[in-house]
Amino acid sequence: MMISTRGRYALRVMIDLAEHADEGYTPMKEVAERQGISLKYLERIMPALSKSGLVEGVHGKGGGYRLSRRPEEYTAGEILRLAEGDLAPVACLECGAEPCSREAYCKTIPMWKKFYEITNEYFDSVTIADLVNPSSAQ
Repeated sequence: MMISTRGRYALRVMIDLAEHADEGYTPMKEVAERQGISLKYLERIMPALSKSGLVEGVHGKGGGYRLSRRPEEYTAGEILRLAEGDLAPVACLECGAEPCSREAYCKTIPMWKKFYEITNEYFDSVTIADLVNPSSAQ
């Protein structure tokens, strides 16, 4: 499993918004400049974050985005699953996957299931607040 640029950038945007939460709505141009991310790329990520309710957006002068909850209430897992779709290490464990014809005698499926469980548990234990303040992160 490899986290894509989309997932990594979604986390960076959320961390940036958390770090600048006291400034109100943050224009994406500012986030793009601070994070060294293309504004066009951010404009493809933000609708998903907004539609899911993770951020609130306002258009026009003084507009931008802000977190809709406190940083402690977001997990890296929630954001990564939104951006990536799923964190399954193998296709047969993806959400909505057809049952594998080999599952009953697959020698590796218990390993993959455990890896998937550990991955989700870990990412769900790390909050945006932890990432804003790395000394408190796990």
